[in-house]
Amino acid sequence: MKERFYYEKLPENEIQKLKLLGKRCRGDIIKMTTVADSGHPGGSMSSIDIYLTVFSNARIDPKDPWNPLRDRIIVSHGHTSPGVYAALGELGFFNVEDAITGFRYFDSPFEGHITRGIPGVEWTTGNLGQGLSAACGMALAAKIQNIDYHVFALMSDAEQAKGQVAEARRFAKKFGLSNLTVVIDYNDAQISGHARNVMFVDIKADYEADGWRVIEADGHDYAQLYDAIKCAIDNRDEPTVVVGRTIMGKGVSFMEDDVEYHGKALSLEQAGKALKELGVENDIQKYIERRKTFSMPHFDIKPYQVKIDTGEKRIYKSGESVANRDAFGRALADIGAANSKSHGTPIAVIDCDLKPSTKTDLFERVVPDLFFQAGVQEHNAATVAGALSSQGVITFFGDFGVFGIDETYNQQRLNDINHTNLKLIVTHVGTDVGEDGKTHHCVDYIGSLRNIYNFKLIVPQDANQTDRAVRFMAKAWGNYALAVGRSKISVVSKVNGETFFDEKYEFVYGECDLFREGEDVTIFSTGQTSHIAVKAADDLLKEGIKVTVIGVPTPFGLPKWISSYISSKHVLTFEDHNANTGLGSIISEFALDNRAYPKSFTRIGLFDYTKSGLVKDLYRIEGLDVDSLKSKVKEIIG
Repeated sequence: MKERFYYEKLPENEIQKLKLLGKRCRGDIIKMTTVADSGHPGGSMSSIDIYLTVFSNARIDPKDPWNPLRDRIIVSHGHTSPGVYAALGELGFFNVEDAITGFRYFDSPFEGHITRGIPGVEWTTGNLGQGLSAACGMALAAKIQNIDYHVFALMSDAEQAKGQVAEARRFAKKFGLSNLTVVIDYNDAQISGHARNVMFVDIKADYEADGWRVIEADGHDYAQLYDAIKCAIDNRDEPTVVVGRTIMGKGVSFMEDDVEYHGKALSLEQAGKALKELGVENDIQKYIERRKTFSMPHFDIKPYQVKIDTGEKRIYKSGESVANRDAFGRALADIGAANSKSHGTPIAVIDCDLKPSTKTDLFERVVPDLFFQAGVQEHNAATVAGALSSQGVITFFGDFGVFGIDETYNQQRLNDINHTNLKLIVTHVGTDVGEDGKTHHCVDYIGSLRNIYNFKLIVPQDANQTDRAVRFMAKAWGNYALAVGRSKISVVSKVNGETFFDEKYEFVYGECDLFREGEDVTIFSTGQTSHIAVKAADDLLKEGIKVTVIGVPTPFGLPKWISSYISSKHVLTFEDHNANTGLGSIISEFALDNRAYPKSFTRIGLFDYTKSGLVKDLYRIEGLDVDSLKSKVKEIIG
């Protein structure tokens, strides 16, 4: 594989080659957006010289695009996909004619915003402001694994107004990510007009204030761009940004500096004029005809191999009261210690100034070099964690539920779209946060994550199940969320008083737990309330009322066998969660889908925000305590 930015000075023959490529790529951009009758030609044409300079000189190989030693190139302003596809296609990563034909076409991988998996595309982007965070995650992965690759974050000027960009700048500086170079297309144009008028950002001053080195260049001068980027790469002391001054629609006179063409394709007549001015053949009709029968499979994203020692499981005894967050922290520390000795797949932990509460500090004590404190910067931390997990580092991101899910919902959604391997740990879920009040009661975590197609959710019901679930997550591929409360809760026991999740228990995703069995009523519960449901069932049995209690640790994966405990039964769902979007809605849908029709169905949960107070008081006023549950069961069976 070639060395990155090999030449001391870009030779004249290379400059001429890039000029010819730039002209061809501008023609490709015009063609593909006109054929699709949509897209963003203006910004693509201002960014194309940056793309060609970086893609041509970075350490990447179109014949071996996923080589683990390759440089990573993140294009943050994913709407300039025509420029990215044109550059990569002309450089041989794929057939550029396929991109021109299939751009924004349903049966094609060349979507309107760039998509991870296409050779040369490292990260699915489009929601502005997240690309630098993703680049930070990948640069951090290189340092953790001691791999010599460089990360380039290619960005727009308008997205510099985003708060997440500032968060990412500070993160890069703190952790010395000198293997990261940002190149900004400063065309001073966005949808609503000139960027300086829409929302002025002093880009140079902002980066300098956060400790970055700033280099300015003409974004259409290949020699200047090359020199600036090479200088940035050679700087080993601090992250560097290259600000490239460009012109929207560069290369076609009637498009230049006209924001109308930011997101508007040219008509056939306009495209003809533009191609003539560029000196590029007008063969648009060929692609329009080809598009009528075009079909091309999407590219796959291959997961990396996980090799990990999860350590010895812990056993918590019946009669103990243990917070699930404590059990999580201990299990994570065990895994960190065991894995550091076995030299398996590296594990990293990202924290947002909550380590004593989320218990990630236990990991920090045993593996401090792999603990990264991001501060109160949740949006950046969520994207950093996702990108880091995609590059061969098993990543745990610990946070409160209202921050790790609610506040960072879009970041987690993009992690899912990017097929990351993130382990999201959210503590303090439900009203179990107690006195912190409704702003911190995360009572929508099931419903929120349920909207994200591929995230798997685990809501463990005591310390033993938490311990096994954490060890399971570390080995399992994909995005997993573990949701636990704040308070100490009882270790769940069997009818005979022995520990339910004993030394023989292994966590299985998609399985439920039959805590108690009786023919009168079935209670489904999850997480912090399951031990309450078990206690209520045991009390009711003394009164001759036989209740089934089924614990649901994986709300998004339910086994078929629970159908028999729903059909013709009085069914209650019992949860410290919004009753409209949590377990109640999931069990009712399961019943309908499986034609398991209950005699009656009752949801017990939250129907509005609750107050600030002790957990025991909140549970009582919301009907989530033992006595309230017993009363509801008696009321239902008459």
